[in-house]
Amino acid sequence: MARKILVIDIGKTNAKLALVDLATRTEIATRSTPNTVLPGPPYPHADVERLWAFIIEGARSIGAAHRVDAITVTTHGATAALLCEDGSLALPILDYEFHGPDTLRADYDRARPPFAETGSPRLPLGLNLGAQLFWQTRNYPQAARATRLLPYPQYWAYRLSGVMATEATSLGCHTDLWAPRARGFSTLVRRQGWLPLMPPLRAASDRLAPILPAVARATGLDPRTAVHCGIHDSNASLLPHLRARPAPFAVVSTGTWVVSMAVGASPDGLDPARDTLINVDAFGAPVPSARFMGGREWEFLTAGRETEMREADRRAVLAGGLMLLPAVQPGSGPFQGRTARWSVPESRLADGERAVVVSYYLAMMTSVCLGEISAAGPILVEGPFARNPCYLAMLAAATGRPVLAPAAGGTGTSVGAALLAAGDGARGAPPREAEGPRPDPALAAYAAAWMARVSREPARAG
Repeated sequence: MARKILVIDIGKTNAKLALVDLATRTEIATRSTPNTVLPGPPYPHADVERLWAFIIEGARSIGAAHRVDAITVTTHGATAALLCEDGSLALPILDYEFHGPDTLRADYDRARPPFAETGSPRLPLGLNLGAQLFWQTRNYPQAARATRLLPYPQYWAYRLSGVMATEATSLGCHTDLWAPRARGFSTLVRRQGWLPLMPPLRAASDRLAPILPAVARATGLDPRTAVHCGIHDSNASLLPHLRARPAPFAVVSTGTWVVSMAVGASPDGLDPARDTLINVDAFGAPVPSARFMGGREWEFLTAGRETEMREADRRAVLAGGLMLLPAVQPGSGPFQGRTARWSVPESRLADGERAVVVSYYLAMMTSVCLGEISAAGPILVEGPFARNPCYLAMLAAATGRPVLAPAAGGTGTSVGAALLAAGDGARGAPPREAEGPRPDPALAAYAAAWMARVSREPARAG
């Protein structure tokens, strides 16, 4: 079994290379870079050549110091590449935060399948991949040159291996292109004539091929280094826990998006107006999920600064009932259309107090998302928020359930993606977690007060 796995992890905000040691499930070498967006023409799009140069240089640097047994890929969702017959891009890869697809919103709404079929809520901008394709094919003649459509993880796997594939976790994340219960393409794909664009469906863990000779020469990696198909990033966070932990449980994957996934819960009865959806796990099963743009909210509210949150700050916030009410990013999440409001003028808060209030807000938003998908059992937090003790403590208080975070090592995304190359190793022991926060009556009272205030707040246009 491969032991040292190079993970290409392209998030919406940052791109990262991580060499994961499967024996310890830790990252032993990393490289990162901002994931910048080119403004156009013809529209805002991914800077794929800059990312490719980062991948090649990072692989060369890491490979010079460590053995690399295999490569896997994980990326954010709502992104795909339209390729010509020769493998070049027919069009630049659209940035899903561009408003262009909304110009055809009414037409697309008539074309898209119902939520009951796809588990995809109707989202703004290009967050429904089907809306992107609908808009591109009607505005750009170049789209007619496309012979293949590759979800974003599989685009990078193709550039490494030369093998084209598609895969269910990326097709099943609010794209409108997948029917999760039927485990096949949706009626939209067939009605729009997109089915011939779809390469063979492969499992996320499938070994596609060794790296291309040109990649081996550029990176210095062994030409036999295998490339695996790849996975959507939230599902990479989920993978270490699947088949290693009995249901029910929930995984909260944090990054630009905070995605809550309820393993063992029914996918029926979800409310798309609350930004719930059905994700598809690495084994093809539907997973009730809910999301909001929590990482983006944290960056906006803290200006990206690391602020110490002291015990005095926490006490001041609880004593004063200092709160932030939703929604900071009103275009997504369970409180769409609401305008964020501070319970006191923001200028009156010290930096530490402000960071505590924001942490509590994000935890309460996560708690609401977990309730929307009927999550039960322990809650496993992955990603940056797993290192925020105020967030973890409030989440435990708000849900009344154990909240666990990784004890050490890399993020769930990188480790989960690495497990794609592990074969049966993906079914081993669950990751080690640190002891969770203990019950705190003061936090529970704050959570109840926050929920009461939110229930009284009218929905207002953001």
